[in-house]
Amino acid sequence: MFKKSLTALALGLSLSTAMAQDINFGFISTEASANIKSDWQPLIDDMEKQTGLKVKAFFATDYAGIIEAMRFNKVQLAWMGNKSAMEAVDRSNGEVFAQMVNADGTQGYYSHLIVHKDSPINNLDDMFKNAKNLSFGNGDPNSTSGFLVPGFYVFAQNKQDPKTIFKVMRSANHETNALAVANKQVDVATNNSENLEKLQGRQPEKVKDIKVIWTSPLIALDPLVISKGLPEATKTKIKNFFYNYAKTDAREKEIVMKISKLSGFKASTNDQLKPIRQLDLFSQRNKIEADTTLSEADKKTKLADLDQKLAALK
Repeated sequence: MFKKSLTALALGLSLSTAMAQDINFGFISTEASANIKSDWQPLIDDMEKQTGLKVKAFFATDYAGIIEAMRFNKVQLAWMGNKSAMEAVDRSNGEVFAQMVNADGTQGYYSHLIVHKDSPINNLDDMFKNAKNLSFGNGDPNSTSGFLVPGFYVFAQNKQDPKTIFKVMRSANHETNALAVANKQVDVATNNSENLEKLQGRQPEKVKDIKVIWTSPLIALDPLVISKGLPEATKTKIKNFFYNYAKTDAREKEIVMKISKLSGFKASTNDQLKPIRQLDLFSQRNKIEADTTLSEADKKTKLADLDQKLAALK
């Protein structure tokens, strides 16, 4: 009888352990991980309580680290930008299931180019004319607002390559680029409206030293990406948590406001990424058209392939 009781207890423990799904929640490195963790940890704590899942924040030094972590099942859920979400969908068995919603009802945010307030650079013309004497802080290659959007609208459309026109170029996250501009360590850098607003709350004296010289068209708000490999029951728990979070509870509303002045999250799909895919393909097309090392036949073949992919997105 005693042995049977122990066996039953062991079986019960093993079943409860198996049911307690561990979820690693990945966060792209837009700023210092300590800041991101501070903003998101209250939501993670609520997620554990409301879903019964064990949720742990996962950070990497760059966007690619989160994409690869999802690919190898080290991350099962992630907050990403649209460009990094596109990579996760294509390479890491991910799918978009939710999108952030701004508290003020706006549908997106903006990419910026920034300089120090005392800089004589006031617009793109000034920047391009003086580029050979300027240092440039680019964004992470998988960043939507820090790399893809300015890469297309600022550089590709003006047939300029940031790797060659500036005196020096380096890549960093949004916060690092903003502080580098404020501290006169770099002349021009990419950034976005969300990060500058967050920095305004943390280091307003630095934001006073920053001047915006270019603003992009509106970018869709960031998606949340989930691994397709999770059990359906687990995915449903996660989706329901985000779809219902901060809808009525005053404390939850305060939490999402601190994250990024949000009102919460709404359902979304991979279709959210279509404009980003189009930008990415247009950028590739411009590079191929400008590539003097390709034969006309190779160029024609590559352009036809890209045009076919663009047509499929319409």
